[in-house]
Amino acid sequence: MERLGERNRPGFGYHLKVHTFRTLTAVLAWALVVAAFYQKPELLTSAQRLMQRGIEAVGGAVALLSPVDAVTLGSDRHVVHVAGEAPMELAARVVVNAAGLWAPDVASRMQGLAADEVPRAFFAKGNYFSLRGRAPFSRLVYPVPDPGGLGVHLTLDLAGQGRFGPDVEWIAPRSADDIDYRVDAGRVHSFYAAIRSYWPAVADGALAPAYSGVRPKLGSAQQASADFVMRGPAEHGIAGLVNLFGIESPGVTACLAIADEVSAMLAR
Repeated sequence: MERLGERNRPGFGYHLKVHTFRTLTAVLAWALVVAAFYQKPELLTSAQRLMQRGIEAVGGAVALLSPVDAVTLGSDRHVVHVAGEAPMELAARVVVNAAGLWAPDVASRMQGLAADEVPRAFFAKGNYFSLRGRAPFSRLVYPVPDPGGLGVHLTLDLAGQGRFGPDVEWIAPRSADDIDYRVDAGRVHSFYAAIRSYWPAVADGALAPAYSGVRPKLGSAQQASADFVMRGPAEHGIAGLVNLFGIESPGVTACLAIADEVSAMLAR
């Protein structure tokens, strides 16, 4: 990205790295889809390893279990203070905060970033229930959206297995360890009520707890749903810094477009 700002026409090597990374990101996105369809987490693990090798092949590095303790913002470079088993300080001309659920928390640790640049974080847990037996539908079914979510809709995997969800369960975790991803079986009653609005014949006992996820929200249940928020130098006045807030699950589908926009924000 630094080269993009220095030259109007980057060289072949730069383009090769960019397209290699874009290709690997697309592979990871497809792996996420396949892993979800077939409920095979080992596919996701393999894809993550492939992604890591690809990043390292173009000169990058992946540091797991390395929480960001603070970021000292500067005029020509930023210093990321990393905690964990191997604490270190990492100087960088460009910092992109893509921490998902914890992006506001990471932004709050940036020394030199105005307080009004850090949005309040909200968390919406979405639970899913699977259908016992084959679904009587050949297409996806989407009801009218609920506040904070898309409503309890029907999705189908490649084997025709039906899954219903997500609902919206507002939670308030203070850290990742506070999140319980288990599905409360008692929520099935609200699922039956929602599903019977478009499939009255669904029988009691037809649903089983499946899985859950948590979406990073920028508003509460009483507020309108917010779009992705991308704040770059043009917004906060700090060169080499982009914060990405409220990137919910469609961010996987849009990851390449988001990367393009981040690159453009840094090159302006």
